[in-house]
Amino acid sequence: MLFSTVRNRMKSVKNIQKITKAMKMVAASKLRAIQTRAENSRGLWQPFTALLGDMPSVDVKKNVIVTISSDKGLCGGINSTSVKISRALYKLNSGPEKESKYVIVGEKAKAQLIRDSKKMIDISFTELQKNPLNFTQVSVLADDILKNVEFDALRIVFNKFQSVVSFIPTTATVLSPEIVEREAEAGGKLGELDLYEIEGAETKGEVLQNLAEFQFACTMFNAVLENACSEQGARMSAMDSSSRNAGEMLDRLTLTYNRTRQASITTELIEIISGASALEG
Repeated sequence: MLFSTVRNRMKSVKNIQKITKAMKMVAASKLRAIQTRAENSRGLWQPFTALLGDMPSVDVKKNVIVTISSDKGLCGGINSTSVKISRALYKLNSGPEKESKYVIVGEKAKAQLIRDSKKMIDISFTELQKNPLNFTQVSVLADDILKNVEFDALRIVFNKFQSVVSFIPTTATVLSPEIVEREAEAGGKLGELDLYEIEGAETKGEVLQNLAEFQFACTMFNAVLENACSEQGARMSAMDSSSRNAGEMLDRLTLTYNRTRQASITTELIEIISGASALEG
């Protein structure tokens, strides 16, 4: 019985190893397709950071935490990391005169946050990566968020891609036009905004409104691509580890299988020899 059980187990482990190796190859292929676009998209939001700054410590009343995660699992702890940071930001920006809400992109963050923060979730989006990601698609998503939530600061939580084995949990902050104007009047990092001349019929408020909307769309586009790269990199690492673990388990099972087979053969030989000896006697 043990002999056949070990053989069946070996067959199952071999099949699992084939699956994990295939998933690693698929993740590597997807990563190559997204990585260049993610690196190029960094040039979209960096000018806004230079102009409007990235002020995570700004004190505002209405905070919206945009948590970006994946729709699928088997990619290590990238989704848990994003959720932990989102919860920490929620606690940090909560108070008697403050209001914080969640906007969730991705099924995995939704599944975790809905357990204890269901009432705080304003909107959630899933299956964003069902089709290849493009700026138009993400712009529509960003527009939906801006139309349906009231905010002073949007805090976007995502994983910034570094390499296949490394990603950095990151928070990008996009301020509302009113807060940008308030901070500009107060001086500091945004004080230099008043040095720019506005051409055309648009007022300063209208320009800031347009800038805030475009900044959010560009930051979201980069964040979604960076997180997608991190997801595929983490999945490659996870599947590689799984394949190695399956190989080690297969080695141990092969050893057990050979020992069991040798013990069975030895037992049969002893029985044959004992039977022959009995007949001669």
